[in-house]
Amino acid sequence: MTQKEAFYNIITEGYTTKGDAITVGAAMLNGETLTGAHVKIPLKTMNRHGLIAGATGTGKTKSLQVLAENLSDKGIPVLLMDIKGDLSGIAQPSPGHPKIDERQALIGLPFEPKSFPVEILTLSDQDGVRLRATVSEFGPVLLSRILDLSEAQSGVVAVIFKYCDDNKLPLLDLKDFKKILQYATDEGKEEFEEAYGRISTASTGAILRKVVELEQQGADLFFGEKSFEVDDLLRLDENGRGYINIIRLTDIQDRPKLFSTFMLSLLAEIYSTFPEQGDTGRPELVLFIDEAHLIFNEASKALLNQIESIVKLIRSKGVGLYFVTQNPTDVPEAVLSQLGLKIQHALRAFTANDRKAIKLTAQNYPDTAYYDTVEVLTSLGTGEALVSALDEKGRPTPLAATMMRAPMSRMDILTEQELSTLLSNSKLTKKYNDVVDRESAYEILNDKIARAEAEEAKEKARKEREQIENARSKQRSTTSRSRSRSTINPVVKVLTSATFIRSVFGILSKAMKK
Repeated sequence: MTQKEAFYNIITEGYTTKGDAITVGAAMLNGETLTGAHVKIPLKTMNRHGLIAGATGTGKTKSLQVLAENLSDKGIPVLLMDIKGDLSGIAQPSPGHPKIDERQALIGLPFEPKSFPVEILTLSDQDGVRLRATVSEFGPVLLSRILDLSEAQSGVVAVIFKYCDDNKLPLLDLKDFKKILQYATDEGKEEFEEAYGRISTASTGAILRKVVELEQQGADLFFGEKSFEVDDLLRLDENGRGYINIIRLTDIQDRPKLFSTFMLSLLAEIYSTFPEQGDTGRPELVLFIDEAHLIFNEASKALLNQIESIVKLIRSKGVGLYFVTQNPTDVPEAVLSQLGLKIQHALRAFTANDRKAIKLTAQNYPDTAYYDTVEVLTSLGTGEALVSALDEKGRPTPLAATMMRAPMSRMDILTEQELSTLLSNSKLTKKYNDVVDRESAYEILNDKIARAEAEEAKEKARKEREQIENARSKQRSTTSRSRSRSTINPVVKVLTSATFIRSVFGILSKAMKK
């Protein structure tokens, strides 16, 4: 048996599945594609998370597109992060090309152009279904971690949430949260101290600055109503295909704080909402996080710990997470260790650090007698990748340098007209794009402060009136006494006059002389 035949047998045996699977391409040996040596990913292990990595222009986005299309065809909904803005074409069929036909013939798969059911979502003011969440839904712990607060500051946030719960004050958007922070150390200071103890103005000031920093990255557009319901990510079309939900993030690269805030809130909401799945044989939802370094590079240690915890736990909910990035080292080791599928496109070695990173990357793949992994990593062409997955028993599959299949949908963006038509036909656009600004903590507290100020003004006016009345009363009393002195009885006036007294004394003197 030749080396080629032995390798062919290893691949076909190693990637044989009893259940449903996705074929991503055909294995290669010594630069030759082995037609029919199909590399497959069992649906049963698609909730074990994965990584798609490689240098710019090596085909990462197309691999992501292939996985999303095939998952949709299997009735599994998908959520994609479209940071480069080149995934919306999934909603239209591929126009085809001779090179695509040639590639598919080498792999041994027919090519069938298809469009797929797509929803366009947005975090900002771009066109699309608006994604929002309320401050209350985050809760004090998650919000504190996103803001990277100290232990003392986190305690203040917990007290703020407790006060709002006790007083039925809805915390919907950031202006609600800022208002209650200011109220706690200003107009409501005595109320807070009596019920919860003293709150430091230094702590509330530091928290406010962190909130303002988050606002400057566009979080004021994200926090609010109507909250997006994660169950809407699980929709199927009339043909039973899963919707591919594409979040437009082309304006988010300079706002990593907002991106990580959204991702963490989404994962936390999915984890708390979805039921435990057990071993169902297929995922309920698969998320692809493009440019994953945007989450990890700017995240605080507390935020990273939270993400790592969710990555470890969320697969029990039937959710698979796939990180797409240029270099595997962009993803923390604690997360990398949880990943079952690795699709590694070519890496380029321009510096000593690059070569060192490639050697470290090669060590993450199973040993094989057929490849020098380090050499393969630097010699792969566009649309080729090293693939390592898990079989249906959770064991690593044979390492395969793979000619990746071409996407069935358009490898380009939608035109403005196509995008407009897609959005106008969307049920979710009608559901979420009306701005809701109901009465919440901001309005209630402003009303409470206004009423208190009105009462204070009334009380001040009452006291001023009392002072005026008292002054007038004293003045009347003084005037009355003056008048009483000036209106003496005439008889008394005569008897007490000097003339009368001299006359009496004169009479008395004459009587005494006699």
